[in-house]
Amino acid sequence: MAKRIQFATHGGPEVLDYVDYTPAEPGPLEVRVQNKAIGLNFIDTYFRSGLYAPPALPSSLGTEGAGVVEAVGSAVTHLHVGDRVAYATGPLGAYSELHVLPAEKLVKLPDSISFEQAASVMLKGLTVQYLLRQTYPLKGGETILFHAAAGGVGSLACQWAKALGVKLIGTVGSPAKAERAKALGAWATIDYSRENVVARVRELTDGQKCPVVYDSVGKDTWETSLDCVAPRGLLVSFGNSSGPVSGVNLGILAQKGSLFVTRPTLAGYADSPAHLQAMADELFAMIGSGKIQLQINQRFALSEAAEAHRALTGRQTSGSTILLP
Repeated sequence: MAKRIQFATHGGPEVLDYVDYTPAEPGPLEVRVQNKAIGLNFIDTYFRSGLYAPPALPSSLGTEGAGVVEAVGSAVTHLHVGDRVAYATGPLGAYSELHVLPAEKLVKLPDSISFEQAASVMLKGLTVQYLLRQTYPLKGGETILFHAAAGGVGSLACQWAKALGVKLIGTVGSPAKAERAKALGAWATIDYSRENVVARVRELTDGQKCPVVYDSVGKDTWETSLDCVAPRGLLVSFGNSSGPVSGVNLGILAQKGSLFVTRPTLAGYADSPAHLQAMADELFAMIGSGKIQLQINQRFALSEAAEAHRALTGRQTSGSTILLP
């Protein structure tokens, strides 16, 4: 018997229940992990609210965690009981003391990275890796726009971009968040609560705008982001924190400069065990070198998941948030 968070109906944080459950035995290609730390991410609220549909209800939540292998399936050869591991790409169920998942979803965790560090960085860090190194491979010298620069993903993007020699303009919602983004390596910030984002981007780029804009906000920033992309540039729409982008007339891409748009996901890039491990190795190397500093600014007990969701959706968090079983 173990504890987990689950929900039987979609809704707000109040639908999350802390319950007893019996974890399954691992199948031939599966592993059971005793979680030591669990990542909290905005996508978790999408599954809870119903924006994204879980396989069935009642459902658990979460796709990110780190811990120790407790049991392995009969066909798993590269992982063993006692191994330190981390994961970021599901299946749902990380909000639990014990989690069964495919062995191919796990990466080995070097001793230099703690469980809390791994749980705080896997999903966000791998997201930044594919955004900056694969979706639009930054080479250095570019000036880019990154929304929500003081958030969990943005905090890492500021640091990684600076390490690559990229000028990152970060949008933020307050002076305090502007200071945070600048401290983490943003070249410039724009406080959207008091500044016109498009006008400031034009000023900061001498009218050239940006070859790539990274937008995790969605509906509220869609038009703004398009207006910040240079002709034939790329808008990377990778999240929906303000709601999904819908009803798009593709003609707007022509009108605004023959633009490109992509809607990538981590699963689309970490699409094999080899790709996943290679991405994680690069992330761990960035942390090990000190080029990325991790800031876990909120810790909640697993039983307090509803409170953690309220803080996240209420924009009361900065950096990373983790749940502790």
